[in-house]
Amino acid sequence: MQEAAAYLLLVLGGNQSPSADDVKNVIAACGAEANEDAIASLVGDLEGKSVNDLFAEGMEKLKDVPMGGGGGGGGAAAGAAAGAAAGGAAAAEEVEEEEEEEADIGGGVDMFGSGGGGGDY
Repeated sequence: MQEAAAYLLLVLGGNQSPSADDVKNVIAACGAEANEDAIASLVGDLEGKSVNDLFAEGMEKLKDVPMGGGGGGGGAAAGAAAGAAAGGAAAAEEVEEEEEEEADIGGGVDMFGSGGGGGDY
C-alpha cells in the first residue's frame, strides 16, 4: 500500500510517469523500507496509463455497486419480536445507568497557556 501512496504522491507532485527508483526514493525519505518486487509490479502495471483515467474508470465501475443504507434497520425489530413470541422470555432486568463523576479542575481550563485565568476560550 505504501508503494501506491508513494506513486500517487509523485503524480500529485507533477511526475506523470514515476519510475521504480522515484517510488523507492519517496518511501526511503519517509523512513520506511521499500519492497522492490511490489514497486516493480506497480510501476509495470501502471506503465503507459494515466492515474486520472484509471480513477475515472474506477468511478464508473463503482456506480453500479450497491452501497447503501435504507431497508436494513427493520430486520432487528422483527427478529426481536419473533424471539419474544417464541418463548425466549427472559426476565426484564432494569439497567441502572451509572452517573459519570465530573472532575473538579478548579475553574476554567487554559488550553493555550496564556495564563488568562479561565476567560473566553
